[in-house]
Amino acid sequence: MFANLFNTFNKNPQAYTPFTLKPLPSKALIDRGDAALETPWPVLTATDYLDFTRTGNRVRFEKKYFDRRHLLNDLVMAEIASREEKYLDAIINGLWSICEESGWQLPSHNSHIRNTPQLPLPNPIQPVLDLFACETGAQLALVYMLLGESLGGEITDRILYEINHRIITPYLTKHFWWMGSGDEPMMNWTPWCTQNALICVAITPQSDKTRRQICEKAAYSLDCFVKDYGDDGCCDEGAKYYGHAALCLYVSMEMLNGMTDNHFAPLYQEPKIRNMADFIRQMHVVDNYYINFADCPPLLDPPGVLAYLFGKRTRNPDLAAFAAVGCNPISTDLSLYTRLAAIISADEIAMHHKNPTPPQDIFFPSVGLMIARDDRFCLAVKAGDNDDNHNHNDTGSFTLYMDGKPFIVDVGVGTYTKDTFSDQRYSIWTMQSAFHNLPTFSGIMQAPGADYKATDVEFTTMPERTCLSMNIAKAYPKEAGVERYFRTVCLERGRGVIITDEYTGEHPVVLSLMLKSKPDIDGQILTMEGKGKIICDKATNIDVEHISITDPLLHKVWSDSLYRVLIGFDRKLQAVIVA
Repeated sequence: MFANLFNTFNKNPQAYTPFTLKPLPSKALIDRGDAALETPWPVLTATDYLDFTRTGNRVRFEKKYFDRRHLLNDLVMAEIASREEKYLDAIINGLWSICEESGWQLPSHNSHIRNTPQLPLPNPIQPVLDLFACETGAQLALVYMLLGESLGGEITDRILYEINHRIITPYLTKHFWWMGSGDEPMMNWTPWCTQNALICVAITPQSDKTRRQICEKAAYSLDCFVKDYGDDGCCDEGAKYYGHAALCLYVSMEMLNGMTDNHFAPLYQEPKIRNMADFIRQMHVVDNYYINFADCPPLLDPPGVLAYLFGKRTRNPDLAAFAAVGCNPISTDLSLYTRLAAIISADEIAMHHKNPTPPQDIFFPSVGLMIARDDRFCLAVKAGDNDDNHNHNDTGSFTLYMDGKPFIVDVGVGTYTKDTFSDQRYSIWTMQSAFHNLPTFSGIMQAPGADYKATDVEFTTMPERTCLSMNIAKAYPKEAGVERYFRTVCLERGRGVIITDEYTGEHPVVLSLMLKSKPDIDGQILTMEGKGKIICDKATNIDVEHISITDPLLHKVWSDSLYRVLIGFDRKLQAVIVA
């Protein structure tokens, strides 16, 4: 797709300035800049970097690292709003400090080969191109574009040296896993790093040869990324990663278009690209709630300006209207590109008054995800397998919203640590099938990997109901002794939700249901504190466990508590959920 199209471009890609600045709204930007002037610049030490290797903690270093970049963004936006040179010295100090960092890659990403142990400290002679090294390069390139003359030759020379040394040269001379290699699976790293490499080469002085080589390599990488999506456009990493996957693809396309006189514009009308763009609208429930699975929380910020612009490019007025509602012109995004896009598009978005068409029932066969809706319920059911990017062992699980509030939930993921992306991943409770809405057999849970999957998947929809059925026996290891576990989940419009589980196997079965509210139990009926009932026909026993939420990220979503209902049954269970 991308590489073949680039091969038909017979000219040299040209330098490209992605934004034409105009007078910007100033007060909010200047207020943030003034606050940044009063904020001490975070100091990063070698032992800060070593903290990840020594303790597994990611947060302590990353907070200082990201605070530096947010402060620089605030100062730069205030400077271009005021043009008073009030912020220049602080900007110069910030730029110099970032240029002096021994490595721009995060400690948790400090390795040259995929899935190998991280080096304790960065090696300045051998830069690693991770997500945030590339993001930092793009940030400095954009500052160069915006303020180059004001900064002075010594500073701009240093910026250009660091971009060439840390981004351009390693991009051209080394192969990092996210660049793609044949059928090797990719993920959000590919478009995220690629967009920022393209920003760097588009807006800094580079030779025709360098610009062409980077565009050619970027086009290949984008093909490697897009190949892993089904034609339905579903992101197997979940809605959280839409901003780091599909929207980074959009920025990559914009940069390629800008350097090639819109040579890549026809790709915006490719069905797969259009579906990838619209995915976030399909996942929306209400307000800031989204259908979630894998390492995705249910509460997300609105998709923002890039989704609006992607909607325009793909000629999808519903996506543009949906994204326009949540656009904040004074973005606080880490990406300076996104901040600039938000402020420059603010007037246009403010005039966008079209209401989006509500999403309809949908099935994404590439991931096995069904979403069904009526006036009271929003139901999501996931078949698929346990080999998703950012995978949780959740094959066959479902989530349910009632009147726009979480009812039966997917917990999401806690704060990342060294264990999160290691062989200890599935020792973390939030990753385990026993803490999704799934059965367990004498304590034996689902296993990770592509072999552990749903079979006999069937999606049906008609005016009165929408259903997904599957056999999830193969999602469990042999020792679970599951011969057959057939699950059917239906939204009966105007009536409720019916889950029917039929089981044949060696071991006793217990079904877990993860609830936001504490239920009262009366025989086979669970009644929530607010409203809603779950009627468990043929349950042999029902217990409730309280789960204290102490992780900071989970606490933001669920506050102090969640509840796990454990339902025992023999061969068949039918759970009817009514409002």
